[in-house]
Amino acid sequence: MQASASTIDFPDAAARAALDERRVIAAAIAGSRPAFERLYRLHAGRVHGLCMRLTGHRETAEDCVQETFISAWRALPRFEARSAFATWLHRIAVNTVMARHRGLAQAFETGAGEAGSAFESQAAEDAPPLDLEAAIAALPAGARQVLVLVGIYGFSHEEAADALKIAVGTSKAQLHRARHILAARLDLSPEDQ
Repeated sequence: MQASASTIDFPDAAARAALDERRVIAAAIAGSRPAFERLYRLHAGRVHGLCMRLTGHRETAEDCVQETFISAWRALPRFEARSAFATWLHRIAVNTVMARHRGLAQAFETGAGEAGSAFESQAAEDAPPLDLEAAIAALPAGARQVLVLVGIYGFSHEEAADALKIAVGTSKAQLHRARHILAARLDLSPEDQ
């Protein structure tokens, strides 16, 4: 008995999509630019969301997305598929944002300008109109970064700590701090959290 089109098993569709992505990844590793462009189209939106939330600044996020995919293209031959491609790509994005942040902070410390403040202070100007997005963008950098990685993207505290080069306890404290600040800014009572 043949299955009709109306009885397509959803998990099979998901399995086919995963297999298709593995084929596209293999083609990209082999040097296919069209395959890599397809991966870009599949993942650019989520990478941009991650970068936007980590930086709080639209132009900086766009630069970080571009740098992430350039780094991914260069590192693709070393991709071992021990984790999902999206996870690997998000790790590159976090590292890109953190490297940019460290570079801006270093430039600020050495008197090369007010790059650090430009990185941090544009959040209110470029934040989406949602109160929650604006509140997240206005968080102190450390609290915002941990909230985005752990609270929004589902990283473990260990993964976030490793990506941010901080202690696991610091990650936990920063998440607590972020939630406390957000609750106060959004007028949430303790039972709403």
